[in-house]
Amino acid sequence: MNEKQYVNAIAKKIKCTDKRKKEIKRQLLTDMEMRIKQGEKLEEIISQMGTPEEIAAGFNEEISIEEQRQYGRNKVLKIIVSIAVILILLGGFGYWIFPKAANIEQSGYFDRQQVENAMKETVELLDTEDYMALQENAIAKMKPYLTADKWTEIKAVFSDDWGEREQFGAIYMAEIIQAGRHSVVGEMTVTYENVSVTYRLTYDENMRFAGIYLR
Repeated sequence: MNEKQYVNAIAKKIKCTDKRKKEIKRQLLTDMEMRIKQGEKLEEIISQMGTPEEIAAGFNEEISIEEQRQYGRNKVLKIIVSIAVILILLGGFGYWIFPKAANIEQSGYFDRQQVENAMKETVELLDTEDYMALQENAIAKMKPYLTADKWTEIKAVFSDDWGEREQFGAIYMAEIIQAGRHSVVGEMTVTYENVSVTYRLTYDENMRFAGIYLR
């Protein structure tokens, strides 16, 4: 366990607002990094500080009952909103009823390398929060979901802190044909510092961003 993972484990158990939680994480990381620079070993620092449960309990004792209740309400709301958003995104796949899958190598519409590049670019834009660029290349139905607020909610379902992106995994894709329309669906797992996320991305025959599902 590194210092970021240790601090994240503490933060997950603190019942406070996101703003205060970020400040606590910042302070803890700053203190630990200073001690490491002074020559202390991470294992010794963690041993002296205590378990994440112990430290979080100390913080929670100083947090008002009202704020803890608000934390509980916000947590439930996030879960409800995130599930609703995911269901809406999944609804974008409704036209897949009885679709026909075709080998991408035999497609007259899509090129494997072009699709792979588009998928990586989409993930990079999401990671850098460039929602304007995402909306410019998305179909109309996708644009309302490509905003900072929506993606903050969706990302929180997996973790409050994904960390930096470390690598892209293998990419699988297929052409989908339905009612005379062609689209391409690709899936890949992306590894971040604190979480791994599998993206399923859809593009229409003009390579416009047309759908997304995360797991």
